[in-house]
Amino acid sequence: MRFHVYQVSRKGGRQKNEDRMGYCYTRSAGLFALADGMGGHPEGEVAAQMALQTLSALFQRDARPTLKDPLRFLQEAVLAGHHQLLRYATERGLMDTPRTTVVACVVQGQSAYWAHCGDSRLYLVRDGKLLARTRDHSYTELHGALAQSGQPIPMDAQRFNRNVLFTCLGSPGKPVVDTAGPTVLQPGDRLMLCSDGLWGAVADEAIVETLTRHVVSDAVPELAEMALRAAGAKSDNVTVLALEWEGAEGADEAPVVHTRSLGEEVFASTIQASLAAGEAPVEELDDAEIERSIREINEAIKRSSLKKP
Repeated sequence: MRFHVYQVSRKGGRQKNEDRMGYCYTRSAGLFALADGMGGHPEGEVAAQMALQTLSALFQRDARPTLKDPLRFLQEAVLAGHHQLLRYATERGLMDTPRTTVVACVVQGQSAYWAHCGDSRLYLVRDGKLLARTRDHSYTELHGALAQSGQPIPMDAQRFNRNVLFTCLGSPGKPVVDTAGPTVLQPGDRLMLCSDGLWGAVADEAIVETLTRHVVSDAVPELAEMALRAAGAKSDNVTVLALEWEGAEGADEAPVVHTRSLGEEVFASTIQASLAAGEAPVEELDDAEIERSIREINEAIKRSSLKKP
């Protein structure tokens, strides 16, 4: 595999950053994931981190070096993250469970597969057009879908706003996990994962235009800045992870990952090491540590891009 990748997370106007993102890969498969810890519930940052750690751990276990069934993997791995959160809350006697949204994408062979729960989104852009986008698990989108299908909308629909979700990880009931794929990728396709801090402030048209006009290493920070400027002092956390699939060699200066030289058992990850069974989560990173970690990851990718594949 060969892909350009870049990621950014900004705290915005919130007291802390409850978003988490990262990716991991073997010689023949890659997992890209993002989680947005939910405010109004305890330890949102823990929920987001645990969701990503669970995905990463199961990917490392199952991708040898490919996944037998990527869609089944995504469904089961997301639900495993949900169960980790329930167990975490039970073991600590929490009155409420930490909760998070999640969106994850597996790239394997020449195809992409993705899953999501909540309102963190995936965008697939090709030749300047929006080829695919996840549908939020919010009452706003649910009512929109009902209207398009001609079905009646409940009388209480107006009391919901876009921030009200009907499912997430850590919720009392079984989460709704939507999956899609396989979608065959073409060279130059851009896949972007983001939290609602981005899409809530920047229109889809602007997202597509920015991803098309810039290389991902420029588009990702530009989109984050656009969201922060549009939302102002009350901006939500803004987190963006994007990749360009099989970009032309030397076509841009974006960080590039080559996996052809990796051994069959090699696993690389920007997600913190996973939890052992029953182990407490890693200590929360403060915002300075998050920013430093992101810089170190991007710098390491840039250094690797200077090496011959």
